[in-house]
Amino acid sequence: MSLKFIDVSYTYHTLSGETLAVENLNFSVEEGQFVCVIGPSGCGKSTILSLAAGLIAPSSGKVERGGGQFGYMLQTDALFPWRTVEENIFLPLEIKKKNTPAMRKNAIALAEKYGLKDFLKKSPSQLSGGMRQRVALIRTLAAQPETLLLDEPFSALDYQTRLAVCDDVHDIIKSEKKTALLVTHDISEAIALSDKVIVLSSRPARVVGEHEIDFGEGSPKKRRNSGNFAAMFEVLRRELGL
Repeated sequence: MSLKFIDVSYTYHTLSGETLAVENLNFSVEEGQFVCVIGPSGCGKSTILSLAAGLIAPSSGKVERGGGQFGYMLQTDALFPWRTVEENIFLPLEIKKKNTPAMRKNAIALAEKYGLKDFLKKSPSQLSGGMRQRVALIRTLAAQPETLLLDEPFSALDYQTRLAVCDDVHDIIKSEKKTALLVTHDISEAIALSDKVIVLSSRPARVVGEHEIDFGEGSPKKRRNSGNFAAMFEVLRRELGL
């Protein structure tokens, strides 16, 4: 499923007035592509995900979606502590009225495929932070969305766990052949994970750079060790004005 922003602007209306969050955005996410959007804190990155999902409509311009469903992964894992891992994974099926035996079977098969077989009957409190994020991703995939929207999903993790979970999430998304749009303020994370990086200005967010990442094979961890990594980091750092 593809996604295209065409001259998209969005203005928030509040009691205190209007705030232009994003302005004249133009970029695309092709089917099967992993795209990262980076920008300063508060620049409107989460607004872009809401526009992509159709949760809000542009004030002007158009968001074209190639059909299909979206899955949303948040900054925190948002697992319900009173539900087992298995019950948490089934939650989207219940909400979207897809809680059939076949869909539950597919969700469990996905969980087992990616290392959760021995954790299905455990509660979230018995899992590490990295394992909880893996559960959150499998839960997002359970309803079989074509496109994943990821809102800084690693920001709550410590550095070492973050590196490992980045590898996990990248491998699972690529293995399942999903399209992904991730927002982050972490330059290294964006380079390591994505096929393309979109760079935003401070609010109102405008596109100030777009870069295909075509170096490094295999996992994000291996890409971080590529000789091209530091040069790309410097390009993105300058575009962000850091």
